[in-house]
Amino acid sequence: MKMLKMLSSNKLVVSMAVISSLSLSACSDSDSMTEMVTPPPVMSNQIYTVTVTNLTANQPMSPVALMMHSSNTSAWQTGVAASLALETLAESGDSSLLAAMNGADGLTSGQGLLMPGMKESIELSAASGTVDSLSILTMLVNTNDAFAGVNNVNLTQMSLNERVTLSSIAYDAGTEKNTEAKGTIPGPADGGEGFNALRDDVDRVHAHPGIISADDGLTDSVLNASHRFDNPVLSISIERTQ
Repeated sequence: MKMLKMLSSNKLVVSMAVISSLSLSACSDSDSMTEMVTPPPVMSNQIYTVTVTNLTANQPMSPVALMMHSSNTSAWQTGVAASLALETLAESGDSSLLAAMNGADGLTSGQGLLMPGMKESIELSAASGTVDSLSILTMLVNTNDAFAGVNNVNLTQMSLNERVTLSSIAYDAGTEKNTEAKGTIPGPADGGEGFNALRDDVDRVHAHPGIISADDGLTDSVLNASHRFDNPVLSISIERTQ
């Protein structure tokens, strides 16, 4: 009987030791798991101020369109046919279709026409980690299908308070002949048609050849010498302020 009691007592001691060991092990694992949990990063906004200046003598520009997008998206490519969104902007000044382009992540527009010699500052905000590229576009409205802007500017490399200054020539969307004829230009020089789905030009984006005007012998032109332009036609400043 004494032997049996001793064995029972030993079993109890062993059992208590195992339980104690398991408890300590569980506590240790719990501590390790707590240490491994990393809190999510605090998201902050990145703020950019974009200032656009119209450098022409008599070419009002459509409300400036600022499109945020992924780096593998291009608003246009020279030598390549214009997208429907670009054609619409270059012929009518309407930028709304840019928001639906593949890879687009937001569209911000200026307040109204950007008149010759004037500038406008537009603020952009994006959550850190989502900002990638920016394209800026506007139509020279006293033309058939001329536009200006910068394409695929990488914002991720910009540090706080850094500023970059860019300029743009006038581009031709290549979707409408540069007839300068009455009824074909949407700007104040004519008040004519804007977008037309018919493409009767070379159907590729290229540098705009310029305005001829009635003063230079294009008899049917509704434009005059004041509507001609030299390059660059647009100055753009981008500053990261936050």
